[in-house]
Amino acid sequence: MIRGFRQKGLKRLFENGERKGLRADQIEKIENILAVLNHARKPSDIDLPGFRLHPLKGNLRGFWSVTVQANWRVIFRFEQG
Repeated sequence: MIRGFRQKGLKRLFENGERKGLRADQIEKIENILAVLNHARKPSDIDLPGFRLHPLKGNLRGFWSVTVQANWRVIFRFEQG
C-alpha cells in the first residue's frame, strides 16, 4: 500500500487522477507502476517485465527503483521486509 509521496505530481495523479506536473508521454506507465506498487507487499510483486526493478545503493540503500522511461524512475521503499 502506498503511504506517501515526495513529488506532488505523483501524489495528485494517484489520489485524484490529475496529470499536472507530469510528462504526458509517461502518464500511462506511471499509472501502471503506481497501481502495482499500491498492491505490492514485497519486491518480487513488482519484478515485472519492463519495470527493471533493482535495489539502490549508497545513501539510498533500502530503496528500490523501477524505470519509467530513459533516466526517469519511481523510487520507493517497503516499510516492512
